[in-house]
Order: sequence, then structure tokens, then C-alpha cells
Amino acid sequence: MSKKPVHEIRLGRVRAAIWENETTNGSRYNVTVSRLYKDGESWKDSNSLGRDDLPLAAKVLDSCHSWIFARYSANGDSPVVEPVESAGDMPF
Repeated sequence: MSKKPVHEIRLGRVRAAIWENETTNGSRYNVTVSRLYKDGESWKDSNSLGRDDLPLAAKVLDSCHSWIFARYSANGDSPVVEPVESAGDMPF
């Protein structure tokens, strides 16, 4: 049985799924984005976004950000903020 997202947000054909992962520091959230399309009579999804999908993806991701922070506030938690590494440590 596969794990299901704790929340989904959809605008048009762009959908984001919010996944909850339990850690020793509490819950952490990750987001996946996909574009829905119809292939014949069945609906499928793709991780590839076209130019016209980008504004919808931005709005969906902003809504995900708001939902995650509201979830932290409702639970009385504060999000874990990881330190940003210096540019010299980046692999590219």
C-alpha cells in the first residue's frame, strides 16, 4: 500500500501533493508538482511543465507554502529551518 499525500492543491491541470514525513525533530513536509493531461480516455500526469503551466504552478506552490505554515501554527510547532550552505559547498 502506497503512502498518500496529507493534502493536495490543484489549479487547472497543475496539481501539487504535500507529503508529511515524521522525523526526530517533528514533521517535515515535501511537495511534488505534476501536470495532468488526457491520453485517449484516461488521465495521466507528468512532472514536466510547459510555459503556460508555470503561472499556475507558482500559485499552487504558494498555496502549499501557506498550507504548510498554517499546519505548523495549528500544531504549535515552528518549521525547521536548515542553514543555507555557502556557494562554495554547492556541487554546481
